[in-house]
Amino acid sequence: MSQRDEERFETLKKGLAEIGYFQRGTLAHRLQRCGRATCRCHADPPKLHGPYYDWSRKVKGKTVTIRLNEEQAHLLEKWIANARRLEEIIEAMGQISSRVTDPLLQAAGKKALHR
Repeated sequence: MSQRDEERFETLKKGLAEIGYFQRGTLAHRLQRCGRATCRCHADPPKLHGPYYDWSRKVKGKTVTIRLNEEQAHLLEKWIANARRLEEIIEAMGQISSRVTDPLLQAAGKKALHR
């Protein structure tokens, strides 16, 4: 492992420890029209209803969406950001690991052939 890869890997490991709670999924912020033709949301210019916050995620292979209030949405924004950071760190660690382990696997395979 090069000194640079080793230092980067250690920095990434420390970054993992700094990640707090996390949730996966997508948070949508929506303004909507209703079905009443005489409502203000159909005026010109329209005054839409909302904001509404919808959180979509996979649960046991199925997409589940729930409506949140504003406070819940703000909490979830932080947790989703933590999940994204977690994925970024894992991806970077995986790239470094492949650079280090691929040559080791190849060398071990050559040793096994020469026995």
